[in-house]
Amino acid sequence: MNADGVRERAGSLPREPGVYQFREGETTLYVGKAVDLRDRVRSYADPRSARIGRMVDRADDIEIAVTDTETQALLLEANLIKRHQPRYNVRLKDDKSYPMVQVTDHDAPRIEITRDPDESATVFGPYTSKRQVETVVKALRETYGIRGCSDHKYAGRDRPCLDYEMGLCTAPCTREIDLASYREDVTAVERFLEGETGILADPLRREMEAAAEDQHFERAANLRDRLETVETFHGEGGEAVQSVGDERAVDVLGVAIEGDDATVARLRAEDGKLVDRDRHTLEAPGSSADGDSVPAVLAAFIVQYYAERELPDALLLPERHGDEEVAAWLETEGVAVRVPGAGREAKLVDLALKNARRNVGRRDECGMLADALDLDTARRIEGFDVSHAQGTAAVGSNVTFVDGSAEKGEYRRKKLTDQNDDYDNMRALLEWRATRAVEDRDDRPDPDLLLIDGGEGQLAAARDALAAVGWDVPAVALAKAEERVVTREREYAWPSDAPQLHLLQRVRDEAHRFAVQYHQTVRDEVKTVLDDVEGVGPETRKRLLGRFGSVENVRDASLADLQSVEGIGEKTAATIKSRL
Repeated sequence: MNADGVRERAGSLPREPGVYQFREGETTLYVGKAVDLRDRVRSYADPRSARIGRMVDRADDIEIAVTDTETQALLLEANLIKRHQPRYNVRLKDDKSYPMVQVTDHDAPRIEITRDPDESATVFGPYTSKRQVETVVKALRETYGIRGCSDHKYAGRDRPCLDYEMGLCTAPCTREIDLASYREDVTAVERFLEGETGILADPLRREMEAAAEDQHFERAANLRDRLETVETFHGEGGEAVQSVGDERAVDVLGVAIEGDDATVARLRAEDGKLVDRDRHTLEAPGSSADGDSVPAVLAAFIVQYYAERELPDALLLPERHGDEEVAAWLETEGVAVRVPGAGREAKLVDLALKNARRNVGRRDECGMLADALDLDTARRIEGFDVSHAQGTAAVGSNVTFVDGSAEKGEYRRKKLTDQNDDYDNMRALLEWRATRAVEDRDDRPDPDLLLIDGGEGQLAAARDALAAVGWDVPAVALAKAEERVVTREREYAWPSDAPQLHLLQRVRDEAHRFAVQYHQTVRDEVKTVLDDVEGVGPETRKRLLGRFGSVENVRDASLADLQSVEGIGEKTAATIKSRL
């Protein structure tokens, strides 16, 4: 699309808030938001960067969606970026989109909350708070009796369901209400969602006053809370007043960019103490070359990340994000935004930057591993190994890597039943991990990939355990001998310098180190008959077991071998042989 084509298309657009999409056939290339659609789209006749210029040249059409408010345009943009993953947008990977409310296209329309609305439905939103939307939709259903059941359940009914008994639905399915009257109620619901607050607030207020008059105070209080939610749903009276010195929750963001990828590290401080930290990857095509890298990444991350998440009281940033619509939204939500130059807040930003940079260079490994194994993502990997000394002091290790870096706070270890069978030991270890996951007793997210230290036999044992428990997570094995990656379907012999192989080797080696370390700790804690041998103290026993691996091996050792251990003389060696 050339400059004249952009100007011609822009001239037909309204001067209202909304979202626009540059498209190439059926593919969305870029999504943007605008306070004034006509002015914003016209500006693309003279693209602000080489990246955007390439996007405009490829596009053959521009689609728009008008919204009621600038905030809705902001949120709708985030939803469309999440859905279409347009190539030329900065976009957060694997995140949530904002909730909407749809009224379906049906003889007896259904109302529901969704993030992926039907094309034929009448859609309202998006909204920032799912909890608020749920409260309002329930109030609408209680007031107007709009159904929430699926079309399949609606078609098969011969008597009203429980929703009818609870006052949530007027049961058009069995004609407890005629369809004409039902559609009048649907129209009232749509009028509320279009901004006519009083159509729901007024009956709620009357019901609240009646409950209070009848001294049903708990019911009245519930209705009061619901009324407050309804009255602020469209923004009336919802302007937040920023409080100074009363910031309980503060999020600190740091950004690191390498090529077309970016990492945002987030630190969460509550009541002045750091309580959480995480890192997130974004695709930022061409941002670095265009010179708008960090501000563009910050603006995209803030909107896309805080979908379905509670905003903090304050955001501390390494630099201004520069997006006026995002700034206006945060101000409306009462979020203070600061770029600290000195003091404790500046130190927190520096810490966030260090966390972000720690991930730079590792994302390509994760992406290449995911591509090589045909996975959606390989950001979170858990490694497993077992260690024992001829069946004694058997233990298992479970290490966690995120974005290529070890997360030692998420390591776990397990004592296993003593047995000299690596396959059974691995099966027991994976069964333990899988059971904790499916029973929701492990506070870690499910990994994208499980890595087993071993070969085909260890992998088969691990997969048996996963299948028995019903934990559906991909698993591969990596043996030390030939460094071949084993999957259920095949083996991979990647080049020794392959980045994805290096990533798996780090995970495998760390799982091995952690298992051996724990095994040595358990072994050294076990009291043996050596404790009763005169002249053999804890350090000597440790050296003996370190040299020979088990009491049985010590028993089988020759006198000369025993005397070769530091601290063991001829007399002590003879005593050991006689006692064992």
